[in-house]
Amino acid sequence: MDQIITLTAPTSPAAEAYRALCVNLEFAAVDRTLRTLLVTSPSPREDKSLALANLAVALADGERSVIAVDADLRRPRLHLLFGLPNERGLSDLFRGALSATELPLQPIPNTSLKVLTSGPLPSIPSQLLATRRMEEVIALLREQADMVLFDAPPLIVVTDASLLASKVDGVLLVVEAGNTRRDHVRAAKDRLDKVNAWLVGSVLLNAPFDRSFGGYYPNYR
Repeated sequence: MDQIITLTAPTSPAAEAYRALCVNLEFAAVDRTLRTLLVTSPSPREDKSLALANLAVALADGERSVIAVDADLRRPRLHLLFGLPNERGLSDLFRGALSATELPLQPIPNTSLKVLTSGPLPSIPSQLLATRRMEEVIALLREQADMVLFDAPPLIVVTDASLLASKVDGVLLVVEAGNTRRDHVRAAKDRLDKVNAWLVGSVLLNAPFDRSFGGYYPNYR
């Protein structure tokens, strides 16, 4: 969990930025429902999984119950970031009966966050994500938490994120300063528009810290 700064350095500027993001999401949802949120990126260049993990911890810092779901069934990372086993997870929910008691959720200590890892990887993930069963999984998870975050593959690489974007309340796009290409962002937005997804906003990773604010962060001058 060393990379999840909202856990390891909760008083840092970066952790505070994630808490500010939580507030922005609340304001964005004033007139619309936002209980299920897809977190993705234009390309594999951005670390969208790490952004989701930090956001999930920040959202769960309080009385709000949060579930983070690794729906990247090609290159899952949430189990690695949180140090969790991945023998069972999302892919197992496509077999047999579906009930709340069968959800293989794993709690994160000292938070109200639970993680649903990917589980064994299917041969063709998009075939699972496009099914009615995936909609049932999303509905069931929504009943178990105040907010459900889904980690999805990059938008312009495979169709998985577009398929999921049409089934959730909103989408958060992760971009990276000095790394993400503008044409990739345009292509990603175009794919979201085609499935009528609500792009709530974007997260800029690796933005330089304004040291003029250093007085509020004495350990980060």
